[in-house]
Amino acid sequence: MNSGPRHKKTVVEIPSAILEGWRQRHLPVRVIDVRSASEFAAGHLPGAVNQPLETLGPIPVEPGERIVLVCQGEARARMASRRLAEFGIESYVLRGGTAGWYTEGRPLQYQTPAAWSFERVFRLVSGVVVLLTTLAAAFMSPKWLLATACVGICLVLTAFRDR
Repeated sequence: MNSGPRHKKTVVEIPSAILEGWRQRHLPVRVIDVRSASEFAAGHLPGAVNQPLETLGPIPVEPGERIVLVCQGEARARMASRRLAEFGIESYVLRGGTAGWYTEGRPLQYQTPAAWSFERVFRLVSGVVVLLTTLAAAFMSPKWLLATACVGICLVLTAFRDR
């Protein structure tokens, strides 16, 4: 674990220039991208590792190692920082996230995703079911709207259940 303050609730943001400075001075830095695997594959900071927010837990930290969290903007990285603080792990959030990094003209690395993410498949299937049941309600029977409503209820419940 890092030798910083334990259970720190304040999120500490750093600009990309600070991260670059740490890297140029060869200080121990681990950049953790907390986006989904498909978002990570679409473009991430060089050297970053992917650890989606929903799977983030206690992580081993070497003495003196700086943990920098990043997402597309800052929201998920802030949540991840608070979560790590609960485990006594000090971390930093990259100001502006991947989008800000790229906007500043800094490079991204890309990967070809091996397969569609579960979220993408779920959205596709849900959309197809809603489309088909709406068409069935329009051309066959209004009772098909019940199936459309069920899909909507499931989507709302999964959104509230998301962690």
